[in-house]
Amino acid sequence: MLNTHFYHAITRKTVAAFGSIFNDIKVIRRDSAGEVTQISRVPLAYGPRQKFLARIEAEPDITEPMVAIKLPRMSFEIVSMIYDSESKINKMNQFKTGTITDGSRESVYAYAPYKIGISLSIMTKNQDDALQIMEQIIPYFQPDYTITVNDLPDLGLKNDIPIVLNSISMAEDYEGDFLTRRAIIYTLEFETRVRFYGPTETKNVILTSSVDINDIDTYGFIEEITAETVDQTEQTSITGIDTTDDNEIT
Repeated sequence: MLNTHFYHAITRKTVAAFGSIFNDIKVIRRDSAGEVTQISRVPLAYGPRQKFLARIEAEPDITEPMVAIKLPRMSFEIVSMIYDSESKINKMNQFKTGTITDGSRESVYAYAPYKIGISLSIMTKNQDDALQIMEQIIPYFQPDYTITVNDLPDLGLKNDIPIVLNSISMAEDYEGDFLTRRAIIYTLEFETRVRFYGPTETKNVILTSSVDINDIDTYGFIEEITAETVDQTEQTSITGIDTTDDNEIT
């Protein structure tokens, strides 16, 4: 069963779709007169926040222009994968949504549903930057935000996945004495649902179907109805009737 290689990149597509939601958040700074002095796009990267905090803590002055990592910035990572028994369907179901070619088309068996937990970390130097970023995110999650992912483009299978904001927590990282604040960290915990598909298979398509109609009392044969596909692409059908001897038993 496990000797067939396949890869639909479901997790990768989900992570990319999640990141695309937060990749254009900006922070605006103003002077005492309320005039805009700086507009900064907040960097976003995949990875644990500890990785970025360790890099920041390694540099005593994070305002130094030569430092590669500056605040504010955001990072996200997958933190859990749990089977979603509530979304389970019959595993013998098949999806056949591809186009018919030479009397066959691609098909795939029912998906395995999973819940994926994703953690988004917002790291800033001051509270105002953190609040600006938070207010650009929270209004869209009440508590979910739905995006569409092309699970299997070859079969035309798309999935509308809800991204649910479950919780928000805040912490402050210090280094040295308590007067030296290194970073303000907001952590947003999300959950989304994904569908993992098995390998696609080529299945023959039924192009002709015949049905015999018998008498309800004598079971004698009355007629045969044949339906066949005229256009394999549009799958339109016509019906032909072939009537034979009424006394024939089938």
